[in-house]
Amino acid sequence: MAENKITQKEINNIVWKACDSLRPVMGSGQYKDYILTLLFVKYLSDVWKDKVEQYRFKYPDNEEMVQRQLQRERFILPKESNFDYIYELRNEANIGEIIDIGLTALEDSNRSKLAMVFRSISFNSEAVFGLTKQRNTILKNLLVDFSNLDLQPSHLEGNDIIGDSYEFLISLFAGEAGKKAGEFYTPNEVSTLLAKLVEPQPGNRICDPTCGSGSLLIKVAKEVGGKNYSLYGQENNGSTWALCRMNMFLHEQDSATIEWGDTINNPKLLENDQLMRFHIVVANPPFSLDKWGADTAVADQFNRFHRGVPPKSKGDYAFISHMIETTYEESGKVGVIVPHGVLFRGSSEGQIRKKLIDENLLEAVIGLPANLFFGTGIPAAILIFNRGKGENKDILFVDASREYENGKNQNKLREKDIEHIVSTLKSFKVISPLNTEKGEVIEEKYSYRATITDIIENDYNLNIPRYVDTFEEEVEVDIKATQANIIALKSQLNEIELQMENYLKELNLL
Repeated sequence: MAENKITQKEINNIVWKACDSLRPVMGSGQYKDYILTLLFVKYLSDVWKDKVEQYRFKYPDNEEMVQRQLQRERFILPKESNFDYIYELRNEANIGEIIDIGLTALEDSNRSKLAMVFRSISFNSEAVFGLTKQRNTILKNLLVDFSNLDLQPSHLEGNDIIGDSYEFLISLFAGEAGKKAGEFYTPNEVSTLLAKLVEPQPGNRICDPTCGSGSLLIKVAKEVGGKNYSLYGQENNGSTWALCRMNMFLHEQDSATIEWGDTINNPKLLENDQLMRFHIVVANPPFSLDKWGADTAVADQFNRFHRGVPPKSKGDYAFISHMIETTYEESGKVGVIVPHGVLFRGSSEGQIRKKLIDENLLEAVIGLPANLFFGTGIPAAILIFNRGKGENKDILFVDASREYENGKNQNKLREKDIEHIVSTLKSFKVISPLNTEKGEVIEEKYSYRATITDIIENDYNLNIPRYVDTFEEEVEVDIKATQANIIALKSQLNEIELQMENYLKELNLL
């Protein structure tokens, strides 16, 4: 019955309540891995339960046929991995070990999709959960909380509910994790914006070399529509890599290739011993990463840094260089989120920036509002590189820094803000390039079409205010009116102070 369908909000509330069992003993950056792993196991168990019920209804009195059909499903669920089996043993003294055994069995039965996913997490860890008595109490409470979830697909309100719930919970954990949140999550609205800006097409190979929990990759895939695309990613943090693999599975992106390792120093996405090439490469790499590997960059076997080696303490252009070198030469697109320093810093970064512009790779520079990202209030920018620009050497500059929804802890891009940016880029691309030396304003105080002459005159400095004039003339102050206002306010203040003094006298406080 429709009224019995489980909603995403109900799932979120139950899971968020389950976090109360872990908050006293570990930070959100750590307990998210345990919560989301248990949610993953509970969902797979309930999907399996749905399938068993369907096949037993279809093949009554033929258990052999039921089991044969189950073997053809997307995944195999061993008995010891089933949440219901684990829940029945919740009072056992070795419940942490029982959960770990179940996770290992789940991996081993689904090696092509889940190999190594749970190897960096242990529910039997004394260092994480404390001594046996405390550990068992915490795990029992967790299992009891999760037992209240009914995630059977036939009972859920919508096909995408579990994937959407997983994404929502990751965002909540990111909100709690502070500065470390940027390591695993790009805010939903920013991912949506970047996905729309790169315009992925059916048949595309799509990559995120610093994929975190995979939210940006999933957003780009949704922009394509259908299933005619392939997803690739690499993530350096082991627990975040595991989270990404689970996230992909829950969004039915089973064929996504997600590698574990350092993208700059050990790129894993290779083809014939060369860097794999992609139509679309997107990323929100760590801002100005220190010690990124500059010492070995000169001898890079893939020659990614032929335009120059970025400074040791700022790896922004190392990621940009890697992304560009992994796109198809005639058609590849790159969308990357960067700190504003990338637009104007000099030395080796300035030289790299100049070469990228001279090669006619840069298509757009888009300034975003401040305080959009978890863990940092600084404003960021999006750079769009397009290896298929052709003869058009113009570059679009957009100052979208003033269009957003003001949030309590974090600002958000609204749908209309995203649409404004996207439509501006689309319009820029369909209009013929300028045949003049100077560029032109597209929209007052918002966007500007710059020519290569503009860029050269600014010494290849891409700082947005050099191109988009957002200067507001100061309103002329009426000195006499202001003085009169001050006198009136002083008079009101004197009256209030006298009134307060009388009140205090009446209360015998003076």
